[in-house]
Parts: sequence; structure tokens; C-alpha cells
Amino acid sequence: MHHNTSYPRFTEAEFSLRYAAVREAMRAVDLAALILCGTTSAYHEVLYLSNFIVTREAFLVFPDAGEPTLFIQMFNHVPNARQVACITDLRWGGSDTTNAVAENLLERGLAENRIGLVGPISFKQYESLRKMLPRAVFVDFTPQLLQLRLIKSEEEIDFLRKGAEFSDRAIEALAQQARPGITEYELAAIVEGAYLGLGGKNHIHYMATTPMSNPSICVPAQHQSNRVLQSGDVLITEISAHYHGYAGQILRPFAIGTPPTPEYLHMYDVAVEAFNRIAAVIHAGATTDEVLDASDFIYTSGFTIYDDLVHGFGGGYLPPILRTRQTSAKLPASFTFRENMVVVIQPNVITQDERMGVQVGEMVRVKQSGIESLHQYPMRFVQCER
Repeated sequence: MHHNTSYPRFTEAEFSLRYAAVREAMRAVDLAALILCGTTSAYHEVLYLSNFIVTREAFLVFPDAGEPTLFIQMFNHVPNARQVACITDLRWGGSDTTNAVAENLLERGLAENRIGLVGPISFKQYESLRKMLPRAVFVDFTPQLLQLRLIKSEEEIDFLRKGAEFSDRAIEALAQQARPGITEYELAAIVEGAYLGLGGKNHIHYMATTPMSNPSICVPAQHQSNRVLQSGDVLITEISAHYHGYAGQILRPFAIGTPPTPEYLHMYDVAVEAFNRIAAVIHAGATTDEVLDASDFIYTSGFTIYDDLVHGFGGGYLPPILRTRQTSAKLPASFTFRENMVVVIQPNVITQDERMGVQVGEMVRVKQSGIESLHQYPMRFVQCER
């Protein structure tokens, strides 16, 4: 591994532990190598083993023994990738990266072995690999790697704290700058401006505004509009800034220009109580059934939900992904929380007619005795009175 202190980097000891754990899991299913595919929107597996956040498309050949090879598709992205990644053998993928991957496996003498596949490999790419490596046996290894990535190391927790700090800064900036007369587009500029200059990057900023007196939106929107904020609006948010791929996530409502209406305050109080009840039952060894039991409070209070109730986080959108029993198309198998998993608790409490809603929550670390929030911003209905 090479070192460059200009970019975020996990230690060599951290990567040694990851490599050892992944190779142990590979040997358990008799794999000679992994092929990991990454894209701009699905890069966490490649990042986990290379320190490189994929900028367009990349493939990592990770053998059971020997040095990995990282192939970068865009030729002009190679110089920067060599600075960011910890992989010594880093190459341009050529006109067809899957061909380069297959040739690499041929050179290693692994063309007739069991090969694990990880990530969003397309049908065309899979067919190319099969054509060039007809005697290889391909196995989906994504679930096994996912299980390893669910449990965070202390170094990963440190990166997640940084992502949470950047996300908190975005909420604080909205509290100071959101006001009547600006557009939703400007809200996005406020959010990103809070952390870009500090080395943070945007993961998501879902936001929506609607009049509290006549609401028509119950969940944060993925795309902001040119709507101009008015006094008496509510702003509902889901904010995630990341530090080298490790994002925080915080959700708070804002009242614009006036205090929250009694209806919104009541809904917010229900959402916070739901958050607290769910947080109280999560610890290492707890099950998702206990979370679902705690969430029944939302329905006994006369409301429902729209978004996920709880989901795993920290290096992607991870299990468990829970809705309530009443809103699940199919109830998931029971899942047991483990120490140093990271999850987001985010009850999006809405009216049954879906006219109005609030969303509260944040990213937390699962511990033996309970949870630890990785965020510092207080739980409150933020009032922007300017």
C-alpha cells in the first residue's frame, strides 16, 4: 500500500484487518478471487478494499493471495485515483474494463477457479466475463461482504462522526439562513455550503416546503423546486453529508417565519416519542421485532408513516431496512442488532390522508447497553423567525 496524506485514508492496520476478514470469508466458500464492480452511486464495496470512491466505473480484482488490481474506466481519472487509492497496482481499464479484468485473472492463472462477484455488474459485463473465462464458476459474494461491512471498526466510526458533524453543520446553516423569500434551490446551496469547504461532500439533501395552514407534502423531496418560501411554511429535511464515503444522517423540521402550528407541534411530539421508544429498545442482541412493537405507538396515536422507520447506514443503505407492520408489503425476517452496527432511526409521522407530515431522527451506533448518537445537533422543531 502507498500513502498520501493529502486525502482521507484508513491505516494500513485497518486494511490488513479487512483483507484478512474478507479472505477468510472467501475461503469458507472456496473462492480464488473476487471481482468487485463500483459506480458513482454504488461504490462502497470498492471503497472498502481500496480507499477509492469510484468516479465513474471501476473494477477491483481481489485475489485470495497476492496484490489486488484496481481498474479505472476513465483514462483521465487514473492520475487522481493513484493519489487517493491505497492500491499499488492501479491501471486504466482500457476500452472495455471487463476484458481487462478477465485478462488479469488469466494472467494470475485463475481462469478455471471459483470467482466471487460483488456489486452492480450488468448482464452485458457478466456475459463478457463468461465468454472470456468459460471454465470459471461465478458466485455472488455480495451478501457475505455485506455482512462483514455491517460491523464498523473504530476507524470507520471516526469517519462517520465526521460525516455526522458535516450533516449537523448543514442543519445549523439552515436554522440560521432559511427564511421567507428564498427558493428551495437556495436551501440546497445553504446545505452544501456548510461543509464543502471543510472536505465534506453531499450524499443527499432531501427537502420540501409547504404551508402549515394548508399542507400538501408529507415527506422530504429528492429534488428541490423553484418554490419561494413563505412565512408560515414548514420545511422537512433529510440531510446526509459524507466524509470520504462515510455519511451522517439527520432529520429535523423547520418552521419558517412563524412558530409551528398546534397540529404540527402535536405531530412532531408523536414523532419524537416514537424515536425515543425505538431508541430505547435497540442494543446489541435486540431484535427488529422489538423495534416494530415500539413503532405501534405511531398508529395508536392516529398516524402512519411514509418513509422507512429504521435502516442500516455507514457505507451504503444497509440492513435492517424496516417499515412498520402496517405499512410493510411483506414482514421481514427477524434481524438481531450487533455491537458497532450503525443505523438511522427516522420516524416520518404523517396523517392518514398523506397531506402533512414531519420527520425526525439521526444516525446512531449500536452498543451493548443501548445506542450512542453520532450527531450533536439537538432534537428540536427549529424555528426560523427572520
